Amino acid sequence: MKRFEDKVVVVTGAASGIGKEIAHAFAAQGARVAIADLKKDAAEAAAAEIVALGGVAMGLEMDVSDEAAVNAGVDAAHAVYGRIDILVSNAGIQIVHPVHEFPFDQWKKMLAVHLDGAFLTTKACLKYMYAANAGSVVYIGSVHSKEASPLKAAYVTAKHGLLGLARVVAKEGAKHNVRANVVCPGFVRTPLVEKQIPEQAKELGISEAEVVRNVMLRETVDCEFTSMEDVAEAVMYFAGANSNALTGQSLIVSHGWFME
Repeated sequence: MKRFEDKVVVVTGAASGIGKEIAHAFAAQGARVAIADLKKDAAEAAAAEIVALGGVAMGLEMDVSDEAAVNAGVDAAHAVYGRIDILVSNAGIQIVHPVHEFPFDQWKKMLAVHLDGAFLTTKACLKYMYAANAGSVVYIGSVHSKEASPLKAAYVTAKHGLLGLARVVAKEGAKHNVRANVVCPGFVRTPLVEKQIPEQAKELGISEAEVVRNVMLRETVDCEFTSMEDVAEAVMYFAGANSNALTGQSLIVSHGWFME
């Protein structure tokens, strides 16, 4: 029997990058996966890839900052699969500016996607998890859930906030046998990070190679990016726990960038 046989997993922001890797990892272990993404076509294409490999998946159009869209998407997944066992809150964007120049509308957009999105998807899934008396919520945080970098005020604030949300969900969910945890990757070379490299080079007045070597990976032990596979394995570690011993915890996957 596979590790997540017949479990139902909702993964947000899963049409590409880390979310897509997580969705594939769960599907390979027998889970039925709902791929939620802002772009319907991309979500359905990602689901089709899993189906072509022999897995079970569906695509959902979902703006995680829109309560009605979140509720509709989660309800649709439940209607098809009959249960919601695991939520992986992964959807995110990146906008960089110095604090004194950070446009307020972009600050609000960042927090809406990262924090409002985590809250809304959690709330939508918890009603089904509580009814089943079982469930796991895994938030994709960041090393920036633990420390800070220049130009990323909104991102750092949001990722710190996920720790607080996870701990409250862990406390409240315990009586319903629902766990909540945070996986905190270092820099993963996703399209989002690729986009940041030239942006930070321009903001800091240095080369793109220097951004990678001296900004992004400076504090790692081996100057290596974290792999998407490493992140997916950490998510499955939390999601597959057999008791509440690990609830309310965070796990850093960063090549030693941050240690605690």
